[in-house]
Amino acid sequence: MLDLKRIREDPDVVRSRLAVRGKSEVLELVDRLLALDEERRAAIAEVDGLRAQRNEASQQVGKLKQAGRADEAEALIREMRELGERMGATEARRSAVEESVRGLLLQIPNLPAPDVPPGGEEDNVVVREWGETPRYTFEPRPHWELGEELGILDLARGAKVAGSGFPLFVGLGARIERGLISLMMDLHAREHGYTELWPPFVVNEQAALGTGHLPKFGDDMYRVPEDGLYLVPTAEVPVTNLHAGEVLDGGALPIAYVAYTPCFRREAGAHGKDTRGLLRLHQFDKVELVRFERPERGEAALEELTGHAETVLQRLGLRYRVVLLAGGDLGFSNAKTYDLEVWAPGVGKWLEVSSCSLYTDYQARRANIRYRPAPGAKPEFVYTLNGSGLALPRTLIALLETYQQADGSIRIPEPLAGYLGTDRIGR
Repeated sequence: MLDLKRIREDPDVVRSRLAVRGKSEVLELVDRLLALDEERRAAIAEVDGLRAQRNEASQQVGKLKQAGRADEAEALIREMRELGERMGATEARRSAVEESVRGLLLQIPNLPAPDVPPGGEEDNVVVREWGETPRYTFEPRPHWELGEELGILDLARGAKVAGSGFPLFVGLGARIERGLISLMMDLHAREHGYTELWPPFVVNEQAALGTGHLPKFGDDMYRVPEDGLYLVPTAEVPVTNLHAGEVLDGGALPIAYVAYTPCFRREAGAHGKDTRGLLRLHQFDKVELVRFERPERGEAALEELTGHAETVLQRLGLRYRVVLLAGGDLGFSNAKTYDLEVWAPGVGKWLEVSSCSLYTDYQARRANIRYRPAPGAKPEFVYTLNGSGLALPRTLIALLETYQQADGSIRIPEPLAGYLGTDRIGR
């Protein structure tokens, strides 16, 4: 969440940064928050004033009793009771206002970084491209045709047991999924220096609040209501919250984790969009990179993390581009995001396979993750970052469609072939 003190002291700066998101209702939340904050501070001042009066009256009571002026002492005691009742009522009002303030803070998104452009999706900026557009002597086919013809993808049976959006991979299809996960985990752990994790695949409500998935995106998450748990929408949630409520040793930063999880998303509000094949799923596999950094390292760490995700696409030989998201396309908790979009020739689209994001101290404030800059120094909030390294469904789409051959087979690039035990699927 945002720092309430910063909102109070620099409201115009906060409004101007939030305006980059293009959502007027967010600015209205800021106005409501400031009004409630004034009410909260007035209640605190009133309680302090009443407490001072009560303390003064208490001292007077003792003096009056010593002086034998019992009637006057009794009158002051009655006044003290009234002051106590007023204090109780004011404290209750202050507590309710503080709860409302926290509720509003949870609804206000992060401030976009200064270099995030205003506007919506159409205003996203292509920062760089890598690779050549694949060329064919035939019309490239979409992955759902290739996958089902080769017997590695069975969407109908997946839907039979769980509904649409829950794919079934068969034979070499399943082995490709496992091989891609192993390739990514090995690359990030062995070459990029991330500590490998295998986290829980469910999280509690506090963890989802900590990363900003609740309350904003509750409708998109699968719930286990009997246990108060949620299926993970991404490994970002359990991994970021590993250090919730902790004060980290500044000398141990940066802390970098890589984790695989299946991801579960209801995709509420996305019905009818990209429903063919693996384009939009309710369950998919993803390898996630999570970092905890000193604030002064935030921007540099984002560039580094993005480069680590790009390396996967380069090893696989897939054409991709890096896109800086505009404010209106920016995630709720994100200050700055680069999307990696891979070219899928069969569907003729750029497909997002990774979002690499800097959250500044937004998630750290929600989850109370701090670090001590130096021994004995006052704790400060860390900066958190994460990025997919990568999400598998659309990576697999691009892989199948890019390396398809005229005879319907799929050539497997060398870095992945070793995990599969073959360099070709099909004929």
